[in-house]
Amino acid sequence: MNFELVSSYQPTGDQPQAIKLLTKNLEIGAKHQTLLGVTGSGKTFTVSNVIANLQRPALIVSPNKTLAAQLYQEFREFFPKNGVHYFVSYYDYYQPEAYIPQTDTYIEKDAKINDVLDRLRHEAVQDVLSRRDVIVVASISCLYSIGSPEEYRRVSLDLKEGQKITRKELLSVLTQLQYQRNDTDLKPGTFRARGEIIDLCLVTGKEILRLEMTGSSIARITKNDGTALSSCTIYPGKFWVTEEERLRVAMTNIRTELQDRLRALTEQRKFLEAERLEERTNYDLEMIAESGYCHGIENYSRHLEFRKQGDPPFTLLDYFPKDLLVFLDESHLVLPQLQAMSVQDRMRKESLVEHGFRLPSAIDNRPLTKEEFFARAPQITYVSATPGAFEKQVSGPFVAEQLIRPTLLLEPEIEIRPTKNQLRDLLEEIQGLVKKKQRALVITITKRLAEDIADYLARAQVSCQWLHSEIKTLDRPRLLEDFRKGTYDVLVGVNLLREGLDLPEVALVAILDADKEGFLRNETTLVQTMGRAARHQEGRAILYADTITDSMRRALQEVSRRRNIQEIYNKKHGGVPTAIIKEIRAWELGIKEKAALTEFESLQDVRVLEQEMKQAASNLDFERAAEIRGLIKKVKSDINGVYGKHDIGPKGIPAKRQKKKNESGKKSQS
Repeated sequence: MNFELVSSYQPTGDQPQAIKLLTKNLEIGAKHQTLLGVTGSGKTFTVSNVIANLQRPALIVSPNKTLAAQLYQEFREFFPKNGVHYFVSYYDYYQPEAYIPQTDTYIEKDAKINDVLDRLRHEAVQDVLSRRDVIVVASISCLYSIGSPEEYRRVSLDLKEGQKITRKELLSVLTQLQYQRNDTDLKPGTFRARGEIIDLCLVTGKEILRLEMTGSSIARITKNDGTALSSCTIYPGKFWVTEEERLRVAMTNIRTELQDRLRALTEQRKFLEAERLEERTNYDLEMIAESGYCHGIENYSRHLEFRKQGDPPFTLLDYFPKDLLVFLDESHLVLPQLQAMSVQDRMRKESLVEHGFRLPSAIDNRPLTKEEFFARAPQITYVSATPGAFEKQVSGPFVAEQLIRPTLLLEPEIEIRPTKNQLRDLLEEIQGLVKKKQRALVITITKRLAEDIADYLARAQVSCQWLHSEIKTLDRPRLLEDFRKGTYDVLVGVNLLREGLDLPEVALVAILDADKEGFLRNETTLVQTMGRAARHQEGRAILYADTITDSMRRALQEVSRRRNIQEIYNKKHGGVPTAIIKEIRAWELGIKEKAALTEFESLQDVRVLEQEMKQAASNLDFERAAEIRGLIKKVKSDINGVYGKHDIGPKGIPAKRQKKKNESGKKSQS
């Protein structure tokens, strides 16, 4: 399919010229270009038009998961008929493996994987491999290794109706693809085998396939909605799945590297390190030989992918076609992340290797460096209200400015107040806002201080909530949704409330300790933070500070410059600023998955459902049993609605109707 942009409004203000210029630059082959767009100028809409004009797949890289979630929702609205995906780190909690030599402290990798995020990652990758009309909104984690795309394709299983394959062979292949057998709880990444019927819940969670076997062939393939399929492709249940023959070669290479490393450690008289490395590596090899997988298998990715030492890893970029469009949203934040993460990762891995916790090849399980990213991304568009010196330098003449808002709203009015009694003053301001049903953002220095201020406001009967990195990924967008609805009048945070968030109800941004010069209070940060109030007609920003720092002065000058440009435009065109009216989007992700019940939703056979309910109860899975019981009640209710209230017979047919059916059968026989 082609990209089809769906929108109720047309480009206005600076948008038409920005769209035209960005499209032209990409068509003539510009490697780097920049979109400098003020807050509220519709940068996402501009980017959407560029994608629709060029009809090329796109990767949007965002600096954090919260902003990525917002962009994901916006692009889904603009492209409802195309593949729009959310690709972020799948950890709710992540503590990387590390060793601190100074205190002889080994920190084992500890992580809690979010199954929904894992499912969305697989869904994104599979769509990228199978279609061109794809937009993936990702965090910087998309530049970490996820395995070879060629291997991912090669190990996938193509099935067709009538295909010759025995039941035993099929189950074996599914296991090699890292699908787990689970006859009681069918969820994404598992399968169930009962007699000649195999039910498979795809790792994406989108569909459940039923494979009906006859002898040594596949007789029928159906989806959970009853749709018959002539063929289907089953992709691996995990990344880093390798064919059996190649896996044996990779294991041989791992053993060879292990022997070389043990020899080197022994020569250095590091006997403890050598013993530790040998024990850990052999245990991992046993697990891989047994199941094709092990905890921390990514540390052997260089061998599994047959890469040379020092070669860059395979990332999401490698799954896209060569004409990929890359957009770095809030590029002034993404670029420093890109620079820092590869350096930090290498320092941590080198310590593990030196002290015998990992083989040297583990260093090649890493994110892309800045240089490698630029080499692999065909064309990059930097999108920011405050692009840095690097973006301006590499873009050269290819810069599009978008300083005029379609709404004609001005930059917020700014006021500087002393820090003495700042909380009391802030409380009075907020109480005035609440009466007018407006919202406020309070930006502070630390997470602990954000929580304390939220408690202070709550004690004063203000409906508020703190928001920082300790709130789970999928809960943050829902919290912002509640904020827009009015469940909370105030959000208190550190830096998640800064770049890009689209909150039209915010009339006040209060920045505490604005004169604390540093990363959280530099010129870029201040401009971005104050911009959160630029979507409201009465938007204001209050900076609590006792002195005016250089960063504050430059930020105030830039805001004043942009406000002046908008005022001149408004006077010239006789426009009247109007508030942004934006629908509150319901956040769909993170809602409790019901994949285990999906397979039964089309069933009307009460007897089958009752058997499943009893099976779940015997397995002590009472929550599942209760859910199936609720579904049984719904099925009975639906049947009663058609046939009236009767006892339900064994085949889901009312007993009286079943009796009449049997009697009519006897009469016909006589």
